[in-house]
Amino acid sequence: MFLNVPLTLAPLLVYNLVIAGAFGANAGDPWVQPVFTVTMVSDARFTLLLGDVLILGALVCLFVEIVKATRTASPTIVDHALSLAVFVAHLIEFLTVVGAASSVFFILTAIALIDVVGGFTITIRGARRDFGFDRGP
Repeated sequence: MFLNVPLTLAPLLVYNLVIAGAFGANAGDPWVQPVFTVTMVSDARFTLLLGDVLILGALVCLFVEIVKATRTASPTIVDHALSLAVFVAHLIEFLTVVGAASSVFFILTAIALIDVVGGFTITIRGARRDFGFDRGP
């Protein structure tokens, strides 16, 4: 049952914990805090922000979810339903919570949408292949 929990729930929880101040009080927007800065060979400075790290983590979660969508077992229906619930939670929070009105949260919401659409698409295409449906001549 634990395998059916969508990993895209993790970035949502982390985002909410950070904006709630669970990791300490933040002055201003916590997502623009630099994690580290590196001077490149070209003398340009590359700065990785906290919001960027969260988005990268969410993309890793999306990759795992897409791989999970290739399973053909019956629990995938539960997985898709839970992924849809996570997307709906993202959408409701984006529209109603002041702290969620940011580009980082919008990208997390888009990642959750891609998880839902990608999961359903992969499952349907896999089912068509497994049952041998053909489009015709």
